Amino acid sequence: MEITLAILVIVVCVGFDFTNGFHDAANAIATAVSTKALTPRAALTLAALANLAGAMLGTAVAETIAKQIVNLDALNSLKIEQLTIVLAALLGGVAWNLITWWKGLPSSSSHALIGGLAGAGLAAMCIGWGVKVEWMHIVDKVLIPMVTSPAIGFVLGFFVMVLVLWIFRHAQAHRALRHFRMAQRFSSAAIALGHGLQDAQKTMGVMFMAALAMNWVRPGEGIPFWIKALAAAAIALGTYSGGFRIMRTLGRKIIEVDPARGFVTESVAASVLYLMAFVFHAPVSTTHTLTSALMGVGATKRLSAVRWGMAGNIVTAWVLTLPAAAAVAFVCFFAVHGILGLF
Repeated sequence: MEITLAILVIVVCVGFDFTNGFHDAANAIATAVSTKALTPRAALTLAALANLAGAMLGTAVAETIAKQIVNLDALNSLKIEQLTIVLAALLGGVAWNLITWWKGLPSSSSHALIGGLAGAGLAAMCIGWGVKVEWMHIVDKVLIPMVTSPAIGFVLGFFVMVLVLWIFRHAQAHRALRHFRMAQRFSSAAIALGHGLQDAQKTMGVMFMAALAMNWVRPGEGIPFWIKALAAAAIALGTYSGGFRIMRTLGRKIIEVDPARGFVTESVAASVLYLMAFVFHAPVSTTHTLTSALMGVGATKRLSAVRWGMAGNIVTAWVLTLPAAAAVAFVCFFAVHGILGLF
């Protein structure tokens, strides 16, 4: 039973990474496609390869997810209990991913997974399993970066775009835009790399939790290569499968993007992702960061150039993601616990 449950957790982890790929793939490529810097299929291929490479760049974010959201130390010898919590967390995250994908809203897969972990951990606390949800770490590593990374993206997007407009104020518009369109191929790759670095690591962290529960790895050994490879391959395959619903939202419904604004948006967002991963080890959202940078860049035209109604819908999805995924995971915990009780 324990091995079967552990394999099921790994399979659902791979499924979550796959949905993360097609859900968030559009973040890296929407602006490049909308400016015709890349065709949709070429953009998806580029994003998939960059996601694969980014997923192999580090494990600091994965270890934050594995060790600093829910403390399972009280269940060290209870494998099924640990796996029940992890499985319920994944189901909560996958469910919210699918709902927002269907609605075409670019919400955060990262925060769906973290909300799922918190909800499942809270459910386990309710029945006296001795689990501890690390609320202070959630505030420090999740909620604060969740607010600051979009704010940084918006402000940097605005001011970098102002600087670019000033530098190229005397350039011929047609020639400058052609060069920016070419440069977008690199900026799209940069943000796709950042997406792999951030988002694939979160599922690595959950798989690591399952492997620790089964004693397949030791706590001090770090995340093994097979977990990295599984997460990287799943997110790359999901990315290649496409995310055209969300691509339309980011590429057309927030602002009308030209190549210069697309390049600045992608470059700023990628920089914030690298900063949060390598310096703060914080699991931030590619979606939040890119969309905020896009709004900041759009505001340099005029405030009315940003479609604030659509932006408001997106912010609503952001705010709902953590509690909604937590609520689904809370319910899933009791469902999984009840089903396992039958056996």
